[in-house]
Amino acid sequence: MKITRHYLDVNGRRVHYRKCGSGPTLIMVHQSPRSSAEYEKLMIKWGSSFTCIAPDSPGYGQSEPLNLKSPKINEFGDGLIEFLDVLGVKEVAVYGFHSGGAIALNAHVRNPGRFTVLACGGYPIWTDAEMALFASGYLPSFKATGYGEHLTWVWSRILEQSWFFPWFKTESSTRMRNAHNDVARVHAQVMELLDAGDNYQHGYRAVLSAPSDIPAATEKHNPVLIATYQGDPLLIHLDRLPAMPAGWITGSAENPVALEDLFGDFLKKYPAPSYESFAADADRGFVPVETKHFDGVIQWSGKLSATKLVLHNVGESIEMLEDSGSLLIDLPGHGLSGDISDKASLADWADVIKTTLVNLGAANINCVSGDQISGLLALAIAKEIGAECVCATNAHIPVDGDNWQAAQPDLTPDRYGNYLTRAWQVVRAGQFFWPWFEAKNTNAIEFTKKEIDPEYLAIAHRSLLRARSHTQLTKLLLSADKAKLVASAPKISEWHLATWAKERTDIWRP
Repeated sequence: MKITRHYLDVNGRRVHYRKCGSGPTLIMVHQSPRSSAEYEKLMIKWGSSFTCIAPDSPGYGQSEPLNLKSPKINEFGDGLIEFLDVLGVKEVAVYGFHSGGAIALNAHVRNPGRFTVLACGGYPIWTDAEMALFASGYLPSFKATGYGEHLTWVWSRILEQSWFFPWFKTESSTRMRNAHNDVARVHAQVMELLDAGDNYQHGYRAVLSAPSDIPAATEKHNPVLIATYQGDPLLIHLDRLPAMPAGWITGSAENPVALEDLFGDFLKKYPAPSYESFAADADRGFVPVETKHFDGVIQWSGKLSATKLVLHNVGESIEMLEDSGSLLIDLPGHGLSGDISDKASLADWADVIKTTLVNLGAANINCVSGDQISGLLALAIAKEIGAECVCATNAHIPVDGDNWQAAQPDLTPDRYGNYLTRAWQVVRAGQFFWPWFEAKNTNAIEFTKKEIDPEYLAIAHRSLLRARSHTQLTKLLLSADKAKLVASAPKISEWHLATWAKERTDIWRP
């Protein structure tokens, strides 16, 4: 069972969502500051019983934020309903965990009948003292800083939220039952917080400052189960719940897996309608691609009728590109595209891109442009698809391939978050020197204020962190027979070499 990914324009705001399974439709609302990625395993588990749709909430994951300075929980609830309207879904079942559950319940109560059933993973009933405590320090501003100091904070913040609740009140009395130092889990949540940036506060604040939305016991609403597991900080809140409407019940489970089973059984009792199709944007999305060494999706944006394909630099993503008239893709193992086998040759990489164009129906591509070292990949792709021209922009192509390969940074997530600052130093130094790992005056390059702005560096930083295959592709490109690539390529319309490689001009321009 596979998860597909899509974008949808919701009244001028881009929403990203995941889809999996078949059967009655189930909307899944994630907690803050996560994204729909947190539901991937659960979507596959429940996909045999439901068509699972998990949107990134406004300002999280790949969804744009609400156009409000400090949105309240009602605005987040309205945003969920607007998404369903544009998606083409009317009556539907809903599941939400923690803040996601609170937002879903808000929308449920304010839109009677829209949700056939709601499974809510914990529901907060805050005391005045708790709300005052949260207001005092739970949501500090989170913005990128020039030297990457914010990365030390984000690693510790995400790690220790499993140690204490609230995370900033480090006392024996606030210790969590299920503390961990699982690097993979922390890294996944760090990436989600980096995506959200300062927007991470909004979904949190909307729930932490919201009054209870539990309706009076005399009101009539479709069924709701509010439940959580042992060790969850919201477990004690079950005892704070007031009398609820008929059909609204509470429960608990020993652990998260048992809680999923409890919710799954409950949702099956109240099947929602099934929908055959769902709306999605036509100028951005994810295309499934299967070749010998790749089986996943490629993220793309732009015009499918374009005549030019633009490739980002190795180690970057389409976030770094600005070209509205062309077709843009995240290379395999980069950005939001799937991973490619480490056994893939340069020809295999070109085959993935060719198959991507075929699957997209992008039949007009006659020019391939690659930024910097991706210019070499552009040559291989142009040969594969028979393009008429190749463009290589800002082509700082190293002469000494061995030296370059030895300098590739190890960005494997580690227990102490050192990889985060290591990646920041790479992208920052790369604005001043080329190659970045040889910081000396003879390697100085021009830069603009924009290129060293912390927000710009933050985009480059998370692009590099997502570039799982950058070392592999760099090695392939630098070990390739470049003279043969150029000789076999069609007309080269642009090719700019770095000053320090002038002596090799004859290799690049036939």
